[in-house]
Amino acid sequence: MRTRFILFILVLLLNGCGAIDYYFLTPPEDTAQELYENARGFMQEKDYPQAIDSLNKLNDRYPFSPYAMEARLMLGDAYALDEQYEEAAAVYEEFLGMHPRHESIDYVLFQIGVNKYNAHRSIDLPHTGLAEAIESFQRVIDGYPSSKYREPSAEYIVKSRKLMAEHEMYVADFYFKSKSYKAAWTRYKYIVDNFPDLTEIVQLAESKAKVAYFYAQEQENDTKRHPSKFRSFFDWL
Repeated sequence: MRTRFILFILVLLLNGCGAIDYYFLTPPEDTAQELYENARGFMQEKDYPQAIDSLNKLNDRYPFSPYAMEARLMLGDAYALDEQYEEAAAVYEEFLGMHPRHESIDYVLFQIGVNKYNAHRSIDLPHTGLAEAIESFQRVIDGYPSSKYREPSAEYIVKSRKLMAEHEMYVADFYFKSKSYKAAWTRYKYIVDNFPDLTEIVQLAESKAKVAYFYAQEQENDTKRHPSKFRSFFDWL
């Protein structure tokens, strides 16, 4: 009887240890392969936030695993598809720096350009990102003559330059409306000199430049005819 009681207590203790392990010990982490396969599944389901989470965990925990390189590339795709364009461009740029001879570099350069183009959200904002996008697209054209991304890169260059010219026109019009005619004329002239391939915009800038120049001359002559009261005071002295 006593032996049975002791065995009963041992069974309870063993079961108790299992329960303690189950409820209180940290569960084992997913392997690199599991995280990669999870991410692929989330991408197929278009659950991009979950894919991003799995890929970031993979890159953080297993930076030297056989899946790390493709996971980094997939992470850029996931950010892009989730419309987090600046994050996507940053990931692709990091990949470019780490793997400059990878077979998909033409795709990486193209995606850097596309995401920097998409990150430009408003005509009134600086167009630094667009200039960087054009640089990436040009690298595809110059360095990968047989790439399937060469033609769309050329198309994006035109679209990027148009956005840049429209920004310059916006700024020039702002100066004109503010009666800063000389500054407006300078900006219109900049458009004419730097965007000769954009015929319609250049023609509009040329016509506005003439008007701005006329008003700038009038403004300058008016200043000469009517010196400030401060200057007149010293002339009287």
